[in-house]
Amino acid sequence: MTWSDFYLICFAIGFLFSLLSFIAGGLNLHGHWPHVHVHTGAHGAGTHAAGSHAHGGHDSVSPFNFFTIAVFLAWFGGTGYLLSRYSTIVFALGLLISTAVGLVGAGIVFVFLAKVLMTPEALMDPADYEMVGVVARVCGPIREGGTGEILYSQAGTRRACAARSEDSVAIERDAEVVVTRYEKGIAYIRRWEEVSGE
Repeated sequence: MTWSDFYLICFAIGFLFSLLSFIAGGLNLHGHWPHVHVHTGAHGAGTHAAGSHAHGGHDSVSPFNFFTIAVFLAWFGGTGYLLSRYSTIVFALGLLISTAVGLVGAGIVFVFLAKVLMTPEALMDPADYEMVGVVARVCGPIREGGTGEILYSQAGTRRACAARSEDSVAIERDAEVVVTRYEKGIAYIRRWEEVSGE
């Protein structure tokens, strides 16, 4: 096997993986692979520890991921093949240039992943979607003991939700209300005046 063959194989593998990931992502394909479970026969005591939700974590993409490695292989292999086949530079310099070009390609993909696709704005916080305490306006009047509809703004969008009065009283249209609990897709509400003490 010559160095040109090695570079060509690297290029083919990198290009193939890049193409497969592009097609699978565009068509929303994802594989379901068989799982292997290994049981050792030993048992231990099961315990639970109190959990916490800390907001100081660092959610970022690793520079060594499938996409950057595939792009590195494609750029490294393509450059190395062209240099070894159609240039007169020495092997060591060709290897160095191919590695540099591969790192540049992988760096471009990494920056795109880290800065564009994985922005902090894209991270979802469950607190942004908490219904209890949301101030809303009744758009579909609520009959006594019945169900109506409310409109509210949450996470930058206007939304609607089925609603019932917390104390089963009728609430007219355009009344300002507060969600006191949320169960099975229905918001239980009270008038704003009752909650605010006005």
